[in-house]
Formats: sequence, structure tokens, C-alpha cells
Amino acid sequence: MKTMNRRWILRQRPVGDIGDNDLQLVEAPLPRPGDGEILVRNIYLMVAPTNRVWMSEIDQYMAPVALGEVMRGVTMGVVIESHHPDFKAGDIVEGGMAWEEYSVTKTARRVPVDYGLPLHAYASVLGNSGMTAYFGMLDIARPKAGETIVVSAAAGGVGSIAGQIGKILGCRVVGVAGGQNKCRLVKEEFGLDACVDYKAGNVLADLRAACPDGIDVDFENVGGETMDAVLALINPGARIAMCGMISTYNASGDWWSPKMFRNVIMKRARIEGFLIADYRSRFHEAVEIMAKWVRDGQLKYRVDIIEGIEQAPAALNRLFTGKNIGKQLVRLAPESVIG
Repeated sequence: MKTMNRRWILRQRPVGDIGDNDLQLVEAPLPRPGDGEILVRNIYLMVAPTNRVWMSEIDQYMAPVALGEVMRGVTMGVVIESHHPDFKAGDIVEGGMAWEEYSVTKTARRVPVDYGLPLHAYASVLGNSGMTAYFGMLDIARPKAGETIVVSAAAGGVGSIAGQIGKILGCRVVGVAGGQNKCRLVKEEFGLDACVDYKAGNVLADLRAACPDGIDVDFENVGGETMDAVLALINPGARIAMCGMISTYNASGDWWSPKMFRNVIMKRARIEGFLIADYRSRFHEAVEIMAKWVRDGQLKYRVDIIEGIEQAPAALNRLFTGKNIGKQLVRLAPESVIG
């Protein structure tokens, strides 16, 4: 077994886009698990916009990563040594660990990899991104059949799943994505009714044309001009599920605030932010349902896999340049390392 562990350290807080000197890849001795701990060989690093938030020293839902510390991340891997009564070697687990090849943890979630799907499915559609889409749509947005839903970042890891859940629930779903190719994918592969290309520069006009009966639900991943356009078109009693605001995460000053926020009052809308961490104890409720949808062909997913821990910062930057399609993953080890 290896004796060294490669890991990314946060050296300085990014200003705007992540720069070459903000993170450093270092080698450290392989960690050893103590009582009540497990040693995990990480196979997939699940990259998400919130990784960029954790790098910033702002008020957030958990403490930012400290300078000089290993970069926090959500990973999936295989237990190779266990001193924990609930885990054994060979178990597949995921949880909040770090941007590193091996992690020691006391808390992890055993992944139920018994639905006949590839491992990367459990790191995407049946992982945090899929669970975010499921609970954000069903618990927060609560759409009714026949309503109009708008989903921003509709070709991304969360948005692509959220939009399809809306269709499964019998709604008209309009996506917002960047570029003609992504919009084509959103309609032809993910099955949404329409897609607005925000890069075309006419978000409000194009959304109005795509939503002639107004907007009942906004599954918001982006913020910025896109959210302002949605707020201008919401119907009375609309629900806005605030999942993310990726357009603001690289801002060097204050984050963007909506100009059309007054419509929350005028339309008696409900706006609610949520974090998937609050639903971890309920993942089992959704996984079986989502796995069936995938097996039945009702729910399609994409993974965008980059090889090697060296590529972790570049993978995160892909989310902000719009290069990724579906869930962005970094493969840290081959799946063959599993038993």
C-alpha cells in the first residue's frame, strides 16, 4: 500500500477566479485511522460550486477552509481499513472529506451500490447533486401538475436532474443554459419543453416567450440577470427554491442582489434557501425512487469526468466557465480498486 498521500492545500483566498497560486498540491504521510475511524481511498471527488464558497472568508453555513489547511470536499471511495464498528474494509462510502487521495473520517454514509448502476451514478444522480434536485423540487418548490417551472443551469449536475423531475411531476419545464449546444441537449436528451440561451443576451424576452402563462416555480442555481428575469415573470403564489447563485461566487466584492425582489411581495411569492446537508438523513427516501426512474429511462444523467487529483482546481473552474455538462467529477483512483 502507498505510504504517501497527495492533497490540495488552500494557500491564499482567491480574488475572482481561482488562480494558480491559490491552491498547492502537496505530499503528506498516509493518514492512519484511530479508534472509531476509517481510512478511505477516494475514487471520485464530487466538484460543486460550493467548493468556491468555502474558499472565501465570508459569512456562510460552515466555517471557510482555513489557509494552510487541506481543501474541503465531498468524496466517494472504498474503505481500506476500519476501526469503526459500523464499517468494514470494502464498503463504499461518501461524505465530507477533502481534496486528497486518502482520507480518515469518523463520519461517512455507506453508499447502497446495489441498484445495478455504474459507480459514477452514485456520485451524481444518486449522490448529492441528485438528492439536491429531488428534495429541492419536492420539499421546497412543491410543483403541481400543469404548472410552469424554470430551472437555471439546466445542463448542470443539479439542474439537469431537477428539470426532469419537474417533467415527471407533470409540469411544463423551461431550462436556462449557456449556448445552443447545451440548450439542444436540455431539450432533446433531458426532455424539457424549452430552453433559453442566456448567452444570446435576451434572457427576459426569451423567457417571456417560453413562459406565456408566467412562472410558478423557479429552481434557482444561478442568480444574477437570470433570476431577475424570472422574478419579473412570476405568477401570484410562485415558489422560488434557492439552490445556488453560481454567477456571484467569484465576485470580489458584495454578491449580487436582485433588482426585481419587490415581486416577491407583489406576487405573494415564497422564497426559500436550502442545503442538501439538512437532508442527509433522508437520502434513503429518494435513492430508491431515483434509481427506479433511471433504470426505467424516465431520468437521464450525465457525468463529466476528469482524471487525476492534479486536475481538481481545473475541474472546479469548469463550473464557472460553463464547460461541464452534467455532474463534474474528478476520478482519483480507478474503480478497479474496489474489492
